[in-house]
Amino acid sequence: MIRAVIFDLDGTIADTETLHLAAFNEVLGAEGIEIASADYFARFVGFNDHDCFVAALEEHGHDANEELIAALMVRKARVYQEMIADRDVLYPGAANFVRACAARFPLLLATGTLRAEAEAILRRAQLRDLFLDIVAAEDVAHGKPEPDGFIAALGRLGFLLRQRNAVEARDCLAVEDTAAGVEAAHRAGMRVLAVCQTCSREALAAAEVVRASLAETDLDEVLRSLSSMPSQP
Repeated sequence: MIRAVIFDLDGTIADTETLHLAAFNEVLGAEGIEIASADYFARFVGFNDHDCFVAALEEHGHDANEELIAALMVRKARVYQEMIADRDVLYPGAANFVRACAARFPLLLATGTLRAEAEAILRRAQLRDLFLDIVAAEDVAHGKPEPDGFIAALGRLGFLLRQRNAVEARDCLAVEDTAAGVEAAHRAGMRVLAVCQTCSREALAAAEVVRASLAETDLDEVLRSLSSMPSQP
């Protein structure tokens, strides 16, 4: 039985992956590197900023030392925040789906983006108050496909709800858009609703439920589908 919903942000609620790519390339241009769109969506989407910079630098024969990575992340954050400052970046139907979930379940956000970026997007969309908390890139040691973010979100749920019957991982529905996100949620013991907004249906086939978009997703239908599946141990 689902008792909580944990959302990803970029590519799931917010149509921001192309903006992230543009910000990466603006910063990496100074290093003589450009990430092709096809490469980004095939291999890098779902990574946090740190891991994306490491992968891009190493693949182009650069020394991906932590001092350089930290400097690139600061520059990229500045560029990206300027991009989203005055934009409505939510996918059509995303706000309605989030509100439908919030009317029935506690919500958390587990995102590979920085906290300031997530806060800005949710507040502009008037959704921030629907989420109990945000687990952002700086809150975990490892980004997706590692399960750190979802495990941290589960811990926050337990702390914030303080219920006698604690919410367990198998009671959580993760809403994701990448194969890395699906893997991370599964490794944390959660079930997944995946939306094909940045990746193909084939890439997301491991998720328990796959839908074309949040605009085309009915919460009751998703819950019925999950209830008909064998319970996780």
